[in-house]
Amino acid sequence: MTNEQVQQRLRHLVGSRYVASVKRYITELTERMQVFGPRDLVSREWNRERIVIGVNEAGNIESFNFG
Repeated sequence: MTNEQVQQRLRHLVGSRYVASVKRYITELTERMQVFGPRDLVSREWNRERIVIGVNEAGNIESFNFG
């Protein structure tokens, strides 16, 4: 699945409240095993399979980044 396909599959989550269980849900939807939340430590090493969840100050999901 490409990053564009992942974005399309996850777009319904944008604006929803971030909870830790959403990482497991994203893994189920995308079959990508490396999903990181806003407080998770992420290396700077490039990994095209990684999804990083972007969250705003209110705690709502606002974006998904890759690599």
